[in-house]
Amino acid sequence: MIELRTIPNAIDEAGSVRKLVENLFYGWGYNAYREENKLRADDALIRNELSGLLGQSRDAVRRLEMAWRRERLPPPSREHPFPDKAAMEVARALERQQKAIEEIETSIRNAAVPENDRVWQRHRNERIVLEKLRDADLRLAEAVVTMVSDIALRCESTNASDPVPQLRAEAVKEALEERGRALQVILAGGPDATVTKQGS
Repeated sequence: MIELRTIPNAIDEAGSVRKLVENLFYGWGYNAYREENKLRADDALIRNELSGLLGQSRDAVRRLEMAWRRERLPPPSREHPFPDKAAMEVARALERQQKAIEEIETSIRNAAVPENDRVWQRHRNERIVLEKLRDADLRLAEAVVTMVSDIALRCESTNASDPVPQLRAEAVKEALEERGRALQVILAGGPDATVTKQGS
């Protein structure tokens, strides 16, 4: 199980000085010391790293496709005016794999997150929501790492007759659905919190 390191907050009990510093931070537009902000930053960091891993996997499959085309789909000639149908189907399957990986990457990068709203912070227990989100993110990370590891092993194999990696995306999709359920009370428009879509 992937775990995040918890860093104690050194100014939680700093009294009036802390309140003054917090007011300054809010005036600047952020507060680096709130546990909720650290949890929100963890969520963004995890999803960004997972998107990067998926991008690397997509590039690996693209390189595999290019190598396959060079070896099995040469330019048309008088002797072979048409491409080999079986080789062409493999190339198309590799193209579909790249698209499927890209769709998962986009889903993770643009996943809904709790909105950082000062007004709503007075009326909700944001930390509970964000802790549930963190736990869902960790399970999502495990599923993605497993999937990209499988892809990397297949891309490095020498099975020339069937080079298409098997995309075991079920666990990733289930983890994304679990992440959505963790935010369901927010997505349903309840009074506890609000969400925003990334990039909106």
